[in-house]
Amino acid sequence: MEKMRNRIKELVNKLNEASEAYYNDKDEIMSNYEWDRLYDELVELEKNANYVLPESPTQKTGTVENITNGRREQHEFPALSLAKTKQIEELQKWAEDKEVWVTGKYDGATLVLSYTDGILESILTRGNGYEGTNITFMAEGIKGIPRKIKEKGHMVIRGEATISYSDFEEINNTIDDDDKYANPRNLVAGSLGLDATRIDLLKERKITFNAFTLVYTVKDIKSWGKRMDFLDELGFITVDRELTNANKLPGVIEKWTANVEAGKIDIPLDGLVITYEDTEYASTGSVTGHHATRAGLAYKWEDEVAETILDHIEWSCAVSTISPVAVFDEVQLEGTKVTRASLCNISELKRLGIGADRKTKLKIIKANKIIPKCIEADSNGTMFTIPVQCPVCGADTKIHISTTSQTETLHCVNPSCTAKHIKKFERFVSKSGMDIDGLSRETIVKFINKGFIHDFSDIFHLYKFKNEIVRLDGFGEKSYNNLINAIEKARNTTLSRFITSLGIPMIGVDAAKKIFATMGIDEFVERLEMEKSFEDIDGIGYEKSKSILNWYQNEKNRDVLEKLLQEISIEKIQPLLSKDGALNNIVFVITGDVHHFKNREEFKEYVESHGGKVTGSVSGKTNYLVNNDVSSTSGKNKKAKELNIPIISEDEFMRLFVN
Repeated sequence: MEKMRNRIKELVNKLNEASEAYYNDKDEIMSNYEWDRLYDELVELEKNANYVLPESPTQKTGTVENITNGRREQHEFPALSLAKTKQIEELQKWAEDKEVWVTGKYDGATLVLSYTDGILESILTRGNGYEGTNITFMAEGIKGIPRKIKEKGHMVIRGEATISYSDFEEINNTIDDDDKYANPRNLVAGSLGLDATRIDLLKERKITFNAFTLVYTVKDIKSWGKRMDFLDELGFITVDRELTNANKLPGVIEKWTANVEAGKIDIPLDGLVITYEDTEYASTGSVTGHHATRAGLAYKWEDEVAETILDHIEWSCAVSTISPVAVFDEVQLEGTKVTRASLCNISELKRLGIGADRKTKLKIIKANKIIPKCIEADSNGTMFTIPVQCPVCGADTKIHISTTSQTETLHCVNPSCTAKHIKKFERFVSKSGMDIDGLSRETIVKFINKGFIHDFSDIFHLYKFKNEIVRLDGFGEKSYNNLINAIEKARNTTLSRFITSLGIPMIGVDAAKKIFATMGIDEFVERLEMEKSFEDIDGIGYEKSKSILNWYQNEKNRDVLEKLLQEISIEKIQPLLSKDGALNNIVFVITGDVHHFKNREEFKEYVESHGGKVTGSVSGKTNYLVNNDVSSTSGKNKKAKELNIPIISEDEFMRLFVN
């Protein structure tokens, strides 16, 4: 018995330490897979030993976040956690004969919003479930939190603040190495710790509040689905959802899982949730530990584990960090072939106990069904080797230890190392930048190492190396032609895309759009040459203006700008007017394929730069749904018809609004 109690104490300490890192730190100290395994062991031990420590993670919700810029407040309604299962049969049993809703279990930070008389009263973090931190001052920095709503009765809404995988990669690439985040959830948590002077930075991180339940309303709405529809009408972004029952649950779960595995859902999910349609029935449940028994049930995917043999560790230099990647014998995971998994840094190598090539056995999973991750290693007594020279330029390497998390990372000491510019090239060709299809990170690395590319302008001259490119692995005539066509298409762009692509510190997509909405390329260049401030532009401010001007003072950057202006043409867009005047504050939802614009993002950018607004979901605040398939039976079309919102094609948009 004493041995069991000691193991319980050990597990409680390990899990609580991991939870602290999970909610607050930049670096994870334990994978979700390992946490779940140890948690399940703890539950079983507590049951058998009849011994439960008050600080056990089985007895509490979440943790106290590391947020110092808000006061602690009690929740009006406890934000308890959901019981979890990995068995679909348990989901079916829980559903009984009732209708249930399936939603994604978003992986971010839970927030609770309160409204009174139509005004946002407070935003609280989940905290320990009973009290959280008041961060109401962040409202304007988080997408999806309206300051005013038309409903005057008191309301409490719970949802998840998230950042998409694609936005995470883009934003994390602009953050200094010491401050980089392990995953999107950690970036959200870290961003919620910013103070009131950094709201502009919060906006640039594209955090979105996704409402997942209406906790309280004075309205008599017993249907959970209608409650969510009501939130849609009020202008909230709500989670995707599907109504089903116990018999159909396996098929629905399989469909959602397949969409996650196929990468069709860009928001990180760490499982699914089922919720009763009948909210009155749901409220009759009891509270066991820190779970409300009928509030919902979370389904955690049973991670598929594959065992393999390490072939070698590949050290990849990008920005200033040389990161280890495990290359191993091919395995099948979640229906795909996997041969590589990032090992993050030296600290992670040590934690796992990675050994030498061909002598280390690995266990690999796909974290959240998406990202290959090594969860366990048997080194057979061997040790990995840290390279003393940069694999790209051959310069010396050095180990850097973070002052905050003590994480060890490897760096190249050569400031001119070609590989240190890879991230800049990635940003240049990205969707939000010049939008050049076919130039993946791997391809950029190949071209740099072959000497085809030295600066951004060289991309527009890749046709000179046709003979060499068509002979490269993964290329051929067709791939080459597609790449050249994409490059030629990118020669015509907008000022906001151009500014974003330059990689100016502190100047992201939102700041670039603000500049684009105010001036053209000629004035932008003139201000740079005259060292004239950009502070007069709403949302830019002193620091960002200074960053732009300082960037231009660098001779290499001036040279980059001058060369690019000889290669590209930047659209001079005239103000977009409606027949009744300016397009200001007309709200659009854009869905489906487009043909007048390069893609939906460019369409959105065009509207926003001239006073209009574009949102992701149809609500009572939407003025027009733009869909070239106006007769579609999609959810957005159905919603628009229910709310009597006009559905127009892109051609009709041009006819109605563009003079």
